[in-house]
This record gives sequence, C-alpha cells and structure tokens, in this order.
Amino acid sequence: MTDPTKIAMHIDGEPLEVLPGSTILQAAHGAGMSIPHFCYHKKLSIAASCRMCLVEVDKVSKPVPACATTVSSGMVVRTRSEPALRAQQAVMEFLLINHPLDCPICDQGGECQLQDLALGYGGAHSRYTEEKRVAPGQEDVGPLIAMKEMSRCIHCTRCVRFGQEIAGVMELGMAHRGEHSAIETFVSRAIESELSGNLVDVCPVGALTSRPFRYRGRSWELSRRKSISPHDSTGANLILGVRDDQVLRVTPFDNEEVNECWLADRDRYSVDALYTQDRLLSPMVKVGGTWKEVAWEDALAVVVNGWKSILAKQGAAAIGALVSPHSTLEEQHLCVRLLRGLGSPHIDYRLRHAEFPQPERVRYLGMTIAALSSLESVLLVGSSLRRDHPLFAQRIRQAARKSCIVSGLVESREDWAMPVAHWMEAPATDWTGALAEVVVAVAAIQGVPAPVSATAGPLATAIAQSLVGRERTALLLGNAAAHHPKASALLAMANWIGRQTGARVGYLTEAANTVGAQWVGALPGEGGRNAAQMLEGGLASLLLLNNEPAFDSAAGNDALARLADSANTDLVVTLSPFRANLEYSKVLLPIAPFAETSGTYINAEGRVQTFRAAVRPQGAARPAWKVLRVLANMMELPGFEENSSEEVLRSLPGLRYEGTWSTDPARLGNDTTAALDPTSCTGKPVVASIYGLDGIVRRSPSLQATALATAAPHRSHATA
Repeated sequence: MTDPTKIAMHIDGEPLEVLPGSTILQAAHGAGMSIPHFCYHKKLSIAASCRMCLVEVDKVSKPVPACATTVSSGMVVRTRSEPALRAQQAVMEFLLINHPLDCPICDQGGECQLQDLALGYGGAHSRYTEEKRVAPGQEDVGPLIAMKEMSRCIHCTRCVRFGQEIAGVMELGMAHRGEHSAIETFVSRAIESELSGNLVDVCPVGALTSRPFRYRGRSWELSRRKSISPHDSTGANLILGVRDDQVLRVTPFDNEEVNECWLADRDRYSVDALYTQDRLLSPMVKVGGTWKEVAWEDALAVVVNGWKSILAKQGAAAIGALVSPHSTLEEQHLCVRLLRGLGSPHIDYRLRHAEFPQPERVRYLGMTIAALSSLESVLLVGSSLRRDHPLFAQRIRQAARKSCIVSGLVESREDWAMPVAHWMEAPATDWTGALAEVVVAVAAIQGVPAPVSATAGPLATAIAQSLVGRERTALLLGNAAAHHPKASALLAMANWIGRQTGARVGYLTEAANTVGAQWVGALPGEGGRNAAQMLEGGLASLLLLNNEPAFDSAAGNDALARLADSANTDLVVTLSPFRANLEYSKVLLPIAPFAETSGTYINAEGRVQTFRAAVRPQGAARPAWKVLRVLANMMELPGFEENSSEEVLRSLPGLRYEGTWSTDPARLGNDTTAALDPTSCTGKPVVASIYGLDGIVRRSPSLQATALATAAPHRSHATA
C-alpha cells in the first residue's frame, strides 16, 4: 500500500517511497544503495563541494549532485548509468590531479575514503603531467591533531562545518581562493576544542590525523573491541583498537541514542594514561615508611589481618570505604556488600559533595540523552557545560541551532559555544536566592501563590517566560549544583518550577557511573559517616576504591594531611590502576582499568551498558570485583561466590534483563521532600577541571599537554 506521507520515486530501477525533503543521497542510503561521496556527512550541513556523488536524473540535461538534490514525485535516478559513471570518474580524475599519491606511506593508510573510491572510479593512467600542488602543513596545532600533510586535503570542508555546527567553535577555515585554497587554523592558532578528535573521523583523507596515534599502527593491524567510556555521564560507546594486547587508539561506535557518532577528546585520548610509568603493576605494602612490592597473598594478608585486628579492638564502625563514581557497577556493588558484611555503615561515593541527604530515589537526567537535542527551552543551573559534559553540550547546541532558548544560572559567564539567551550571574552562595526569583516569576505568570519570598527582576521573569507555554522544556542541574552546600534547596525549587511549567527536571550527573553508585546503595547506612566525615579522619581503616581524595574530594589537600596522620587512620587501603595515595596508604592493590576488565555503567539517563575486557590486565593487576570478592572470602563473609562479573551483575536487585540490561524506571526520580529555602549559604561547590575528572584523564600525557589542561588545575571551585 502506498504511504500518502511519502514520495514515490525510482533509483536504479528500484521503486522507493521516501519522506518529502529527502535528498537523492539520503533516499539511496535509506534503501541500502551506495553513491560515492566525500563532502557529505550525515550530521553536517550539505556543501555539495566535491561533486563525487553526481548522478543522472531523467529530464535533467546534466548530472546533478545527489547530496544536494531533493527528491520529487516520480523522479527517476540512475547512479550507475554510463553518464553518471563518466561524471563520477571525471570528478575522481580532477581530485587526483593534486592529491599526492603517497598511499604506501600515508598514515591514513587503510582508512582513506579517497583511496577506496579511487580503486573503483580512478583511471589507470593520469593525463596530468605538470607538477602537483604542494600545500604547506601546519607544524603545531596542538597535542591532539596533526595537520602536517595538507596537500592531501580535497577541500571537502567537513572539518570546517564540524567546527561551526557541532563543536560550536570555528577553529578551521578555508583560506585563499582557487588553486591556492587551503584549510588553515586562524592566525596559526592551535586546535583547542574539547571535541577536536572528531576532526580526524570526519576527514575523508589523511589531511587531519590523530597526533598520538600517528605512525603507531595501521587500521588492519588493529582488533576492534567495543567498550564504554569511563569518564563523564554520557556513557559514550567506544571502539578500542588493540594490537599486541595494548590499546593503541579509541574511535567512536555509532549509537544515535547516546553519543551519535562523536566522542569527547577525553573519551578518545585518555587511553594513553594506561601505558605511563605511573601504572601500578604489582601489589605494594609500606614497611617502615618504604614501599615494597609483594605478592598478592602477602598484600591481601596485611589487609585482612589489619581488618581482623580492628574488628576485634574497635569494631566494624572503625572501618569505612570511599567508592569512585567512575568504578563499575559490579565493583561498587561488591564494595557495598563487603562493608555491609563487615558490619560497617560507613560507605559513600559523594566525594565532591557538600550536602549529604539520603535521596528518595536514584537521581538522573530525567529524560533521554537524545531528547536534549530537541529541547525548546532549557535552564542550566550550576554547570560548566562544555567542561563537565562535552557531548551533552553538543546536544543542547543542536537544539539551540533549532531555536531552543538556553538560559544559565552560573557564577560567571562561560563560553558554551552556543547562543545563550539569558545569563543569570550570581555568586554560588546566592544561587538559591537567584533561583527563588525564577520561582516567584513563574508563580506570577501562572497565577499561583509563590512558595518562597523573593523579588523577581526582569532577568528572572524572562527566564520564567522561556519555560512557560512550551512542550519540550527542561531544568538541568550541573555538577556545581549537585555539589552545592544547598543542593537540596536547589533541587526543591527546580522541582517546583518543573511542576508549574511542565519542564523536566534532571541532574547531568558527574561521572560515568554516578547513577550506578546510587543504584547499588553506595551511601551511608544508619549511623554511617558520609564522605566528608570519613575524610575528617577518625576511622581506623579506610578503603579507597579507585579514587584519590586529594583530587577527587571536596576536602582536597586537607584530606591528604588528615589521612597522612596515622593517629587518625591506621590502615588506608587503595585499590587503583595507578600508584596513587602513596602519602597515606599502607597497602596498594593494582586493579584493572576499564579496558582491562569487564563491567557495567549506568549513564545519566539510566541506560545500562555492559562491556568486556579489551586486553589482559597489565602486570599483576586484577579486576577490582575479583579483589573485593577475595577480600570478602578471606574475611570469611558469606555470599561471595561469584566467578564472573556477569554473576555479580545478576545478583543486583532492580535490574531487568530482556536481551539487554535495563533499569526499573520506578527507581529513577528526582523528587525531594526538601524545603524551598532561598537563603544564601557559605562555602562553594567543588568541581573538577575538564582533564582532572578522574585518575585516567589526569595521567593522560596527550590530554595534559592541551591548553585546556594547562589553563585549569585538576580541581577547582566554581569561581575558577
């Protein structure tokens, strides 16, 4: 039956029905047909600059570009006819006039769109006998991207359009004209975008290449292993390129609902941290103030004997654990069970928080990640959007390009690389008062009593108006709002605004598995100490799972000083892939990072994503879930019989398995019973810098060489 909402047409004799407004190229791709192209990219605007997609259309006197020609009813297209092929071959001949034929040595070898298509459309001989054009490359545009062989550039302008349309920062442009046209940075500036690595993916030739991966391997040498990013709450899908049991590079795995086809630079380049000298390759015990490498049995015995002694003398309340929100669900779950099994209520994942309520449900984004791209209006509270969530920023940027009204409540304006309609600037200590103004403005517009006392200024009224009367609106709380001394009051006011305007309320969530940490209950039990209280000292033993309090906690260096005082904490045990917490730990247990272990993350929207180990653990490192299980076994705790991470996952309550794992939606929610308190507070939220988020990015040589890393400390206050 013919669909009245679609247009009937033919491509290469095949009858098709396609949506009005589609191009010939989109129609062909939708039908599984291939049309050669270079400048077209499904996520970028149409440039029609390469002309490789020329096709023959009935009743049109000359070939037309398939990427820029909209289909019409009854259109008959031939992509493989003699005129179409002759046009495509002519374009290929033109492109190869100046392109250096350095395929045997080109560092793009094996992944070059031009090389692939030249095999099918290129001639056996060249009619061009003049000297090829040589375009000078740029020696140094930053530590992540290489632009050394710009003679390979075919001027498709994908990189330019990516900067304008996706990254929001136009760092590359087409300079000069005619034969002298060249892609260049502006006035020899470096490429500094937090999404710059995607330039390598969109370049169809070897003009823009990954500087850390350059000349380290060929694509056909690499095994492709799927994985999930361990950094921010997007849960970006990755492909790890593996050779000789080592991850050489990371590229995106397309997932339209999560990261589309993009990666943040920290997702892509952080993997080089796994091969630095800072890796912890064997267990270590501090003896007489000196670190010594020991066997696993000896290191575990020190921990177990220490815990048994503490339990006998001081009881389980003298033992606590701090869990990283970047650890896997299985690791967090076993750590919770281990502490509960020992009888301790002291466990927490909220290292950077300043307020520690027991949440009613698991806090999350409040919507799908994909829905961010279609918002009509959004108010972001306490977020350094590009730094904290580069791919969420990209989604909201797409919405802004479609007229979404973006507003921000921040300490000072930041470059979000998108039009921001309303900046509400206030000291973090006064954010509750500023948001109260929006509450009052919404109440006035909706004609309901305001639940707080405040005077709404013109700016608050404008923000309120942007949230009222639209279908797809959101109020999103960033990392600084989650870490705020009055985080509950901010959430309570956000919820009130949401109820009155219909806006969705959600947290952007700080880490890869913040939702997972809540899911497994990595929170203090009755009478238990929270993260801040544990870092004040006083516990005889502290287990640090994949975190460094000096960088990952609100206490910062104060935590280092307190923990280093053995009078406060006698036995600090660190489970880390790196030589971390040396100043105050007594035992270091080497655990496998994300590429070397299997596990699960729950991202900000509540999506459960499992992954397998891509390579074997280095040295004597072991998956953390195994280490925790063995510790529980040695402590003779019942119920620790799992032999795989899958068995640990299956032991978790509340997860569903229907071919893939999913969360129970009823357990997700941002509701709160906290009061709407507009009064100001003391103290400022602590947030991480873009490349100080976790131990892996902090140790990535390539990321730490970027301007973004050198410009910001590893941890900072919101004012920094």
